[in-house]
Amino acid sequence: MTRLVITSYNIHRGVGLDRRRDLDRIAAVIAETGADVIGLQEVIADNGADHLNQGAYIASKLGMHVVMGETRELAGGALYGNAVLSRLPVLGFSRCDLSWRAREPRGCVRVDLGIHGTSVHVFNCHFGLALRERRDQFHLLARFIKDSASLAGPRVLMGDFNEWHTGPITRGLKREFSSPMRFMRRTHPSWFPLFALDRIYWDVELEGQEFHVHRSKLARLASDHLPVVVTMRVRHPVAHAVPYLVGDALPPPE
Repeated sequence: MTRLVITSYNIHRGVGLDRRRDLDRIAAVIAETGADVIGLQEVIADNGADHLNQGAYIASKLGMHVVMGETRELAGGALYGNAVLSRLPVLGFSRCDLSWRAREPRGCVRVDLGIHGTSVHVFNCHFGLALRERRDQFHLLARFIKDSASLAGPRVLMGDFNEWHTGPITRGLKREFSSPMRFMRRTHPSWFPLFALDRIYWDVELEGQEFHVHRSKLARLASDHLPVVVTMRVRHPVAHAVPYLVGDALPPPE
């Protein structure tokens, strides 16, 4: 088995509570968690200066690969959305549009990672603020996850679900994932957390060992969310395990 640390973190476009945009500080918080894989929300990707392509900049600081899941275009042509950073090799990826009516565009990115012959499929998403919006996004996400059912290997779902209290999203995800999420951890606002907006769910095959919110002094300042962290052990396949799919063989999003 291999130890794996996964973090979910809404970085608020890199802007901290002091209203400074500081990606080095965000990278330092992630380094504090010891993460091997990170799902970031509220990320800007601009092909201009290096520090404007936030996912790539943070990944370079940490020595990681990055996959961007764009959800919309900002003024000036920059892209905005979710990103997955990983120390593990990226086997493939896919994106799903979770946008609802005229509300802010939302999305989910799936990244397939290789770890000693095993594939782990990481889904990183950001849900909307309205109850009806989140319900519809849950159904879109469920179809996207179902499309990946033919992929061998366990799944991890993370992100900012914007469910301020236990509701249909929480109940639905607990039915889908058998990870021991008996109660949520408060992550927002970072200076005095009241709401458990940021979650990580995982398949039981990953053997979760510890789940916590990272509450360092730096983390309380770097963003308006605190990162959540899970430590797990990954089982490796037996000799006759079905090989996972990669590249063009991966199923497309809805």
